[in-house]
Amino acid sequence: MRRLGIYIHIPFCVKKCLYCDFLSFPAREEEKKEYVQALLAEIRREAVFYTDYIVDSVFFGGGTPTVLPEGAVEGILDCLRQSFCFAGDREAEEEAEITVEINPATADRKKLESLRRAGVNRISIGTQSVHDRELAYLGRVHKAEDFFRIYEDAVASGFTNINVDLMAALPGQTAADYMESLEQVAGLGPAHISAYSLIIEEGTPFYELYGGENAEGKTGAGMPGLGIAGENGGRRGILPLPSEEEEREMYEDTGTFLKERGYYRYEISNYARPGLECRHNIGYWERKDYAGFGLGAASMVDNVRWKNFSDMKRYIRGNLVKKESVREDCVRLSLQEQMEEFMFLGLRLTKGISRRKFRETFGRDVEEVYRPVMENLHRQGLLELDKGEYIRLTPYGRDVSNYVMAEFLF
Repeated sequence: MRRLGIYIHIPFCVKKCLYCDFLSFPAREEEKKEYVQALLAEIRREAVFYTDYIVDSVFFGGGTPTVLPEGAVEGILDCLRQSFCFAGDREAEEEAEITVEINPATADRKKLESLRRAGVNRISIGTQSVHDRELAYLGRVHKAEDFFRIYEDAVASGFTNINVDLMAALPGQTAADYMESLEQVAGLGPAHISAYSLIIEEGTPFYELYGGENAEGKTGAGMPGLGIAGENGGRRGILPLPSEEEEREMYEDTGTFLKERGYYRYEISNYARPGLECRHNIGYWERKDYAGFGLGAASMVDNVRWKNFSDMKRYIRGNLVKKESVREDCVRLSLQEQMEEFMFLGLRLTKGISRRKFRETFGRDVEEVYRPVMENLHRQGLLELDKGEYIRLTPYGRDVSNYVMAEFLF
């Protein structure tokens, strides 16, 4: 059977963080309950289109899934199991990876134990920092002590596959501050650490503080230089952000520090112990089929992309009243677009892109399509072109990954 990843979007949070541009917002308990009913209706209705798939990963993201009413996440997961065929349901088959994102202020030991009993086997804790001053600056609703408490509770609840999110280049943050956060998180021994730079996104309070419409645009694609560039490419505005040189130092020190402690970078911003990479996210980067359920959720199946309505009333009405598809922006990718995605998503992975896989997918050698681009990037020291199967970014190429990936657009 074909493999499928499922994403479940929970758009609710306690309070919107100052840097966040995700589709998320606070809501009343009744609104959350109505949303869950609409989500369940969507899952049941759409499942008939995936009878030839086996689900090997589920990811509850948001927002904050753990702000839902008691038992809601468990109920959604139960509905998924009733509606889809899951990996692990058959004997001697590896079980599906099921991840739930957690804000440290919205969960406790009881909730974690309930999730574990329901079959959740991976949690992702968004701590971002272990310094209360930095957390307050970001507008987070938790404190450092909440993170350490929830991590301890997660281990006691039986979770062995735990990810921790950390952010670098925060307002007022020094390289030493960031390394202290990294050291304390790594000292707990999580299976996975996501370490990424703050991005100043348009439409957020941070964007306005940083310069608003006068900002010249963004740089980078996941690492050094992710702030908004000023007139001379530097950082400006009233947010006291670290310099790009300091941000680069944080990035480089992350890789060195975590490698010495048994983690390896398998993607630009992600580090794991061997065998504990995030299966769901790798599916995105390798362009595997995935179905998104919930407000604004995106999907990609058989090279067709679409997303759900982002208007809450319209989404709920479509599921509970009209009982019809809530999809919009449905686009079939052209062959060129498929090749572009194969390259710029695959190059995010440390192993790079497979020549064999490109040939199997498109019926052409990658050099036949991209030789001039590849050779030019190789001359600049940005791309490794050995005679093996994989083509990958050099360390310098990872530093300017946005530039490299843009070169593969036709």
